[in-house]
Amino acid sequence: MTLPLLSAALIVAGVISTGLSFTDSANAATSPTTENETNSAVKQEIKLTRVTPEYWRVTFHNPPYNIYGPETMPQLNEIVTAIENDPKLVVVVFDSDVPDFFLTHYDFVPPLTDTTSLPNGSTGLPPLPDMLVRISKAPVVSIVSIRGRATGVGSELALASDMRFASREKAILSQWEIGAALVPGGGPMARLPRLIGRGRAMEVLLTGNDINGDIAERYGYVNRALPDAELDTFVDTMARRIARFDKQSIADIKHLVNEASLPPNEAIAAEWEGFIGSVQRPQAQQRIKQLMELGLQTKADVEKRLAHYTGMLGEPSK
Repeated sequence: MTLPLLSAALIVAGVISTGLSFTDSANAATSPTTENETNSAVKQEIKLTRVTPEYWRVTFHNPPYNIYGPETMPQLNEIVTAIENDPKLVVVVFDSDVPDFFLTHYDFVPPLTDTTSLPNGSTGLPPLPDMLVRISKAPVVSIVSIRGRATGVGSELALASDMRFASREKAILSQWEIGAALVPGGGPMARLPRLIGRGRAMEVLLTGNDINGDIAERYGYVNRALPDAELDTFVDTMARRIARFDKQSIADIKHLVNEASLPPNEAIAAEWEGFIGSVQRPQAQQRIKQLMELGLQTKADVEKRLAHYTGMLGEPSK
């Protein structure tokens, strides 16, 4: 067994023995960055740009695939906390500077202990669902600009944000987890039906297929899909317009919309529990092992065509 496969196996085994989630342990090899780097030994994977005091951009930068890992947890938490507490901030845009990838799945290589030491967040939820809930409820407008793959965590971050805009030619969204016998843990079962309806949510979640920009717009998965050449200008113009408006009025409007539309935290917690249960099953362990052998996290073709490769699992070797 290769080292990555051994690590993945140990992660899953650790989940069984500790009762903690595989997603947390899978989150280790990547990490986010802010303008104020305090630990040079930690790879920084998120860039925070204060365009103006009222308008920030958060850019995912973990080449080559923008995989989300345990080191990302505290770095993203630092940014989410700053978003919640800044007295002037009105709007934040999440984007990526890694070609072909907005934000993808968990890292299946690092040891589980890299994540099990992380405490629950202020909502009482584990770190990732905690941060997604806080983004939804922050008194700041959150916009995602999707160019490339938003898979797993990337899709869940998009769903937790207030608005989603996608490159018509280059955006791909998916909840791929079913292909690895996993239950998603970041809230898509609670959020997707509210956005796109029950039937389409079932299609996204139970096929694990890629959803391109055109279909995402048609379904309501994103607000709009725009020509790639127009995406950046469109999002920047919208963010600058919103940044001129009154912060308190925006916070009040968002709170009232949230009351009418967001799932309760208990629903998000139930998904996390479902995820934890799924990663302990041998079916998930076997499929993750197969994906690693095919080149998950090491081969660009597997990352770019994840739905194709998950659709191959279970077939006899050729």
